[in-house]
Amino acid sequence: MTTALKETVGRYGIWSVGLRSEDPDRRGELAEAAAELEELGYGAVWLGGNSSAANAAPLIEATSKLTFGTSIQSIWQHEPDATATAFGELEAAHPGRFLLGLGVSHAKREEQYSRPYSALVEHLDGLDAAGVPADRRLLAALGPKSLRLARDRAAGSIPYLVTPEHTAHAREILGEAPLLAPELGVVLETDPARARALAREFLGIYLPLPNYTNNFLRHGFTEDDLKDGGSDRLVDALFAWGDETAIRAKIDAFFEAGADHLALQVLDGEPRDALPRKAWRDLASALA
Repeated sequence: MTTALKETVGRYGIWSVGLRSEDPDRRGELAEAAAELEELGYGAVWLGGNSSAANAAPLIEATSKLTFGTSIQSIWQHEPDATATAFGELEAAHPGRFLLGLGVSHAKREEQYSRPYSALVEHLDGLDAAGVPADRRLLAALGPKSLRLARDRAAGSIPYLVTPEHTAHAREILGEAPLLAPELGVVLETDPARARALAREFLGIYLPLPNYTNNFLRHGFTEDDLKDGGSDRLVDALFAWGDETAIRAKIDAFFEAGADHLALQVLDGEPRDALPRKAWRDLASALA
């Protein structure tokens, strides 16, 4: 199944918070944007935030073959039985087009956060009992234990805010078969100061979260790299920015490190729920 999954999602997808909007007034706009992403040749769309099958359903209905995944659904806010019911309904209506991306979120965002690894194992046990197949779920795994869990209890991993070095480490743990689909922030800006400023503005949301900073420290960065919005070294490692050649080089570094698919998130300084459709077009042209 994993080989087929890799073929289904292809090499490139789009990661977007905006596409998971629940505003009824935006339904037409979201459906139109999703249909265009399919026409542009992207293989998957990853719905950011604490997304669910309910967010994916109208977008799946608006397209014919695009795969949609949650990135991520928080285990603290969704019970396994309810998740299984929603998964089953969507699978019956549109077989094979939805992937359940799961994660433990962060202590600063979840009041009930406790023993996250054990909680994730228990959540997977619940999904097993409720009938959600392991080969249709993915884990937002960063550390070694979670990556081994993604290897053994899921179809692979969808790590967020990582480097090519982390990707190589993840591939070593996962082995060859599981899907490895990192998220990668892309800044379509050639001016170094402006590009890094946009990246730092985005990164500022995540630097207070130990799950990410501990992962940076595990992979060769220092406490100094975490100061003042992130060092140039950290920013340049985490984000693709510059002209088309530079962005392709960063993307290629992830694939060379072992990624099967990249979930590309455009960072342009606009509100996170915006739909950067022109940038998605430009990016598709650069990737062609």
